[in-house]
Amino acid sequence: MSKKTETQNRTFLQELLNTVLYILFLFLLFFGIRYFLFAPVSVDGASMEPTLHHEDRLILNKVSSIERFDIVVFPAPDDLEHQYIKRVIGVPGDEIVFDSNTLLVNGEEIPETYLQNDEKIYEDWNDSLYFDLEMLTGATTVPDESYFVMGDNRNNSKDSRSFGFVSQDAIIGETQWRFWPLDKFGNVLNN
Repeated sequence: MSKKTETQNRTFLQELLNTVLYILFLFLLFFGIRYFLFAPVSVDGASMEPTLHHEDRLILNKVSSIERFDIVVFPAPDDLEHQYIKRVIGVPGDEIVFDSNTLLVNGEEIPETYLQNDEKIYEDWNDSLYFDLEMLTGATTVPDESYFVMGDNRNNSKDSRSFGFVSQDAIIGETQWRFWPLDKFGNVLNN
């Protein structure tokens, strides 16, 4: 075999190895980003209407800190094969009271601009227009490392009113960005 052919073979093998390593690096980078930082999620159902709709596609941020009114994703407490997407209403230490279509957090009236503009939004919910944390959970405030979550479609949402607090460790991440459908692309907190 001539030196020229041997050099060409070595160059080809080096290029092939470099390409394989490059593809492996990209795969590991993509997997790392998806597993540790960001992932796509899909809305299943109507519990977050009008903010989110069935089959909306969102970007889940797995490294952000959780604040009141963020939209979070966590395993469904009653069906671990599914995930719930809900809004954080109460953070650790908060007192939550709902009275006559008004949400009170720590005694302060909170305008819920993300809800449907309907005075009877709670009409069917538990045949009651009043609740507080103690009635629902036995606790007077949201415990440390826990959150009180609710769906925006209060008449059609299984949330902390039925399954209690969500542990900080159970939350997979929070979502602010919708990428599908394209006509609703953007920040879901501002839409």
